[in-house]
Amino acid sequence: MMSISSPYRFLLGQRVIWIVGLCLLFSNLLYAQEFKVYKGSVKDANSNKALEFATISISNSHISTVTNTNGDFMVKIPKQYQGEFLKVHYLGYKDYEIAIGQLLPENNKIRLEVLVTKLVGVDISIPKSAKELMRSALNKRNENYPVSQCIMTAFYRETIKKRRKNASLSEAVVKVYKESYDNDFKDKAQLVKARKKTDYSKLDTIALKLQGGPFNNLFTDIVKYPEYMFTNEELELYSWSFGASTVWKDREVYVVHFKQLPSIAEPLLYGKLFVESKTHAIISAVFHLNLSKPEKAARLFVKRKPAKSRVLPTRASYRVDYQYKSGKWHFNYAQIQLSFKIKWKYRLFNSVYHLQSELAITDWNFPEERVRLKAREKMRQNIIIEEAASGFTDPDFWGAYNLIEPEKSINNAIKKIQKQLKKIEK
Repeated sequence: MMSISSPYRFLLGQRVIWIVGLCLLFSNLLYAQEFKVYKGSVKDANSNKALEFATISISNSHISTVTNTNGDFMVKIPKQYQGEFLKVHYLGYKDYEIAIGQLLPENNKIRLEVLVTKLVGVDISIPKSAKELMRSALNKRNENYPVSQCIMTAFYRETIKKRRKNASLSEAVVKVYKESYDNDFKDKAQLVKARKKTDYSKLDTIALKLQGGPFNNLFTDIVKYPEYMFTNEELELYSWSFGASTVWKDREVYVVHFKQLPSIAEPLLYGKLFVESKTHAIISAVFHLNLSKPEKAARLFVKRKPAKSRVLPTRASYRVDYQYKSGKWHFNYAQIQLSFKIKWKYRLFNSVYHLQSELAITDWNFPEERVRLKAREKMRQNIIIEEAASGFTDPDFWGAYNLIEPEKSINNAIKKIQKQLKKIEK
């Protein structure tokens, strides 16, 4: 048996992989009331390229979701919002808006156009350097992000594959108690409902489980948890540079690239941050763990492993997005992608596993007073969702809760796993 610890320091307390089972999980939540379902796709108007992680929101509400890696979306809209508009946002593209009454139940084809217009007359204070811009962004988090507790509904998905084959699928709806950005309280979560499917015949002699579940994704909120990634002191461990600027909702956005200095021996991060030019708010981040020294990087993940084996990470990628609403930026989406190669001493072939988890916020509200969860209501930070979930038997399992539209490969995997498990049961 093998277990793998935190994917990086900013995911403290999370044990990412346990070799004993496999998982996939997705979660999203909405109000349980009468609703209509709308499906469609979001693509580039010129190239027809699928736009993954585009934000889908409903006007005059806090309801939202994101497109999957194929650019597909599904949104459940309560009856009271049928007179509103569906809005689509994607960094670097013109916003799209359509009346909900004009939507079809399925196959809505939304095509976004690239924003190429140069902004004129915008009051922009150009920072002296990319590093100084990051210092400013961290210092202004209380101005740009909520300073009171927010209760969010989230949809969590977790997938684990052995090579290219899905071996386990898990899903969950989670209520997130997102703490203010001006204090050090850690976010809390409450499990609402979950389900799973696992095909143990694909696991060989080892299996994979994700420990920490949605907390892995919550702690990638680099604005809420700068101490896990970029403190003012740790900014000095990286080289910083500007890339070509882009546009979001008629606002210029700086693109900041970073990578660890050559003199730093331990594996750190590299990637890019998107920073709104006028307010210096971080609105998105895509980053990776430096795996040039895989043996050192493995220590960040592996707690226990089978005898006569070497476990090496081959990918560790992270993404976090924020959504602008009512004058503040809100945590909206986070994704983690991990891959591991397991080398056996007396085997000809290696085992390769891929894990992906994503957390999308679908609704939120601000309580008048800070809510404190009772101990029995709190989700443990070392939770394994697969062990807390039931099966995939009920087609209406999620009801009115919003979720990320599954990719076709995931749908096919669910069907195959169900058939395989039925054979095993017989």
